[in-house]
Amino acid sequence: MALNAVTGTFLRRSHAALAKTGVRAASGIVAKPEGPADTEEFSIKFFAGDSQVSPWHDIALEAETSGQFNFLCEIPKMTKAKMEVDTKAENNPIVQDMKKGKLRYYHGPIFWNYGCIPKTWEDPNVKGADEVGNALGDNDPLDVVEIGTGSIDAGSVTPIKPLGVLAMLDDGELDWKLIAINASDPLADQVNDIDDVDKMYPGTVAGIREWFRWYKTPDNKPINAFGYGEEALGKDFALKVIEETHHHYNDLIGGKADPGKLWIK
Repeated sequence: MALNAVTGTFLRRSHAALAKTGVRAASGIVAKPEGPADTEEFSIKFFAGDSQVSPWHDIALEAETSGQFNFLCEIPKMTKAKMEVDTKAENNPIVQDMKKGKLRYYHGPIFWNYGCIPKTWEDPNVKGADEVGNALGDNDPLDVVEIGTGSIDAGSVTPIKPLGVLAMLDDGELDWKLIAINASDPLADQVNDIDDVDKMYPGTVAGIREWFRWYKTPDNKPINAFGYGEEALGKDFALKVIEETHHHYNDLIGGKADPGKLWIK
């Protein structure tokens, strides 16, 4: 069976399973799919009881265990549909990205679980450091690449341990990629910083860097660059990025930053 068929079948099964009961996204919040998979009508919406809520605004930044953060999964590993939190739509459901009127798919599967951290925002009006060419933020929540062994359902929320971060420069915008691991992964206790990733998962950091460097080139886009000499920065730096993007988020919802077309409460 072709890879496209495999990933499409996997997604349809995942969506069908979710449709029966929903998935517990966070304490008191359930994610529920609506519409047929592989159509622009498909979305994952979030509910507290009968009320729709926002996964971006209503799920906590930090997990219950100190030092861990909540990871909202948008794209399960080994799938191709480019799903994302719709920051401009009411209550910010997860939807499939569109380009020129067509559903967007990666040209090959992503090898890690991918999503974001709630209550973070990369402010497009704030310049980054000299090491990233003073690039402005990309106007989205902080992205997460989760490297654990298991696939995570889209719409679910998982406690993660931050391990490091890459400063990706995408079309001139700063688009941080937080590297993290599911806190309940069998190897999580042995992986505490970016150097541990290279020991326990050889080649993973380079793989993440190169995947994100090249993934837009089939669409005739240029390769992406990386700041800080392309280095994957360690846990302490990653925590600073989380803190900074959470600060920008608080400015956004507090009226200190221009939301533009973003949907905020």
